[in-house]
Amino acid sequence: MTTSLSRELALRIALAARILPGVDVPRLIGILHDKVGSPLDDEKLKAITVTNLKTGIGSLDGEEDGEDIGIGLENIKLAVRYLWGEEEGDEDIPEIQPYKDGDMPESIRVAVASNSGALLNGHFGSCIRFLVYQLSRNECRLIDIRSTLEADSAEDRNLFRAEMIKDCHVLFIQSIGGPAAAKVIRADIYPIKIPDVISAEEQLKEFQAVFDAAPPWMAKALGRSAEERKRFALHE
Repeated sequence: MTTSLSRELALRIALAARILPGVDVPRLIGILHDKVGSPLDDEKLKAITVTNLKTGIGSLDGEEDGEDIGIGLENIKLAVRYLWGEEEGDEDIPEIQPYKDGDMPESIRVAVASNSGALLNGHFGSCIRFLVYQLSRNECRLIDIRSTLEADSAEDRNLFRAEMIKDCHVLFIQSIGGPAAAKVIRADIYPIKIPDVISAEEQLKEFQAVFDAAPPWMAKALGRSAEERKRFALHE
């Protein structure tokens, strides 16, 4: 099926599949053929709607209305935009702020799995980018945006993604599987699942309260002495 697709159409379908957990490229192509017919072309892809993509995914999972397929509506909307050829349309990507080591004493580095703008709305194994923040008790600074495109061709995609953010202490994601979580933890990254879509900065602002009574792993990341970490533990 894919051999007749132009490179541009194949890329659009591949981008859409990447943010639909559990839906690989062949499966997505099958859904598209079922919904808009074949051969697939630009006009047919632009005829795809959020509703028929959602029901197409849901029917393969045995959920006729597509409501309980475990894929967020925001992801499906973004996948439709990719199918339409609007992957450049993510106009809400935040701006990276200048940062050099030592700028923010008593800070940690946090990765946020994202599929659009400055939202925390990505699954670990399929998000299209990681937003990387430097976070202290009173400051939050976006210092990098890392595309996960190269992870798709890696032998171990989850390990590749964990290596991408190995300089981070914390990872916020919508969801993560057990084997992937083990690789993240082995990289000394603390994964935190946030199922609901939320602004990355809003989530990080809420997380800043943890600095007031840092758990041992966080106190260690902040460079606090063993004696200080013991004192924090006694006060918990």
